[in-house]
Amino acid sequence: MDPVGQDINLNSPNKGLGPAGGVDSLTGVSMEGGAMGVAAVNTLPPGLTEEEAEELYSELTKVEEEINTLRQVLLAKEKHSADLKRKLGLSPLNELKQNITKGWQDVQTSNAYKKTSETLSVAGQKTTAALSTMGTALSRKLGDMRALPFSNSFGNYSIRQSISMPTMRNSPTFKSFEDKVGNIKLG
Repeated sequence: MDPVGQDINLNSPNKGLGPAGGVDSLTGVSMEGGAMGVAAVNTLPPGLTEEEAEELYSELTKVEEEINTLRQVLLAKEKHSADLKRKLGLSPLNELKQNITKGWQDVQTSNAYKKTSETLSVAGQKTTAALSTMGTALSRKLGDMRALPFSNSFGNYSIRQSISMPTMRNSPTFKSFEDKVGNIKLG
């Protein structure tokens, strides 16, 4: 078919057809004066008569027209909505902020979030208690060290030599400390 005479309006029920009708290139159905006919159908599906096919094509045309009408109505509604939002001073950025805020509120009210929050809170409390206990024990050990007779002058001795006193060296705190620190010497 000559493409020059074709109807190119995508919303037209005669799209792809010349002004006087013809054969629809997609369906193979003849178009006479804009009405569908099945005279030019190459082959009908098995068990389908010409009258049934014509009825189905007619119904298909009506459904496609309804779809196009609904698209136009939706487009008009979206334009109207955009105009109202513009008049109210609502921008896409403000909408995004509102959506994020609402989403965050929904997350905070969800059971999964509450359970996770409670678990993290308990873990934080236990960690704080453990660190506090460790700090207290360390303070006590350091206090015990101050009570020991110990020279204020190190002279040319290394930390390892100073710590090698039997009382301190055998304590679990200093064994662990000595293992981690190794042989660091003071200048």
